[in-house]
Amino acid sequence: MTSAPARRIARVRPLDPASPDEHFFVANDAPDFASAEGKIWSVIDSPFPSSRANAPSPSRGGWEKGSEVTEDAFTFLAPSVPVNVFGMAHNTGQPGRDLPPQAFHKAASSVIGPGEAIQLSTSVGHVDPEAELTIVVGRAARNLTLETARSAVLGFTIGNDVSARDLQKSDELWISAKSQDTFTPAGPWIVTTVDYPRLGIGIIHNGTALKPASTADLGWNVEEILVYLTSFMTLQPGDLVLTGFPAESARIHPGDTVVCSIEGIGELSNPVAGASWEELPA
Repeated sequence: MTSAPARRIARVRPLDPASPDEHFFVANDAPDFASAEGKIWSVIDSPFPSSRANAPSPSRGGWEKGSEVTEDAFTFLAPSVPVNVFGMAHNTGQPGRDLPPQAFHKAASSVIGPGEAIQLSTSVGHVDPEAELTIVVGRAARNLTLETARSAVLGFTIGNDVSARDLQKSDELWISAKSQDTFTPAGPWIVTTVDYPRLGIGIIHNGTALKPASTADLGWNVEEILVYLTSFMTLQPGDLVLTGFPAESARIHPGDTVVCSIEGIGELSNPVAGASWEELPA
């Protein structure tokens, strides 16, 4: 059970953008995400006030603070513009907990939003999606403790830790396996209050639901992960931390569709395509 009503916060782009990179933050307090009220959002200030990258575009007609906008007027973007994106290695069950916590870096440039294509190059080999509860950092944080860790969290979103398995074998740091362009879909929104220790999590691949699991199946929990990361670095507002994948996956190919689902948050859907940059001239 959640301790307070859940607020959703999203970063969106109007369907009639004033500039190609225009974006705003909107919020919705309706408890039923699928209800009519759940599809009417209010324009808000940035939830990351100290982050210049997450400053909203200048307000304009219909997009001033407090304006109501419906979902047919915008496109959901990745929920933040992060400085850092991290995933957790070997973080499943007791075997993961028996090892020291270990993070890997995912390039911020790998982040895409809902509906954007995961692009696979012809040479990438075997690629799997991984649906993961993703922490959205709300403030600068260093040396957190188990007691203070939650205070640094704005909320939670869905992340897809797309992973090139063949490259993981040849790249000890996993940079080429995890940081390729489009390899970190995230969204569609942030939920500020959710019972994150026990949430159902799974993947729907081309319409077929794969074997699900729970965030309770993770080795290290949210607070422990944040204590670990902030013991050696400062997390920044808008940073994303993917916590681990305990469920079943399946290899993806161009033409597929991947839906990552987390109970209490929703679904993140992305098509899979061949890499468009392979068609660009050198």
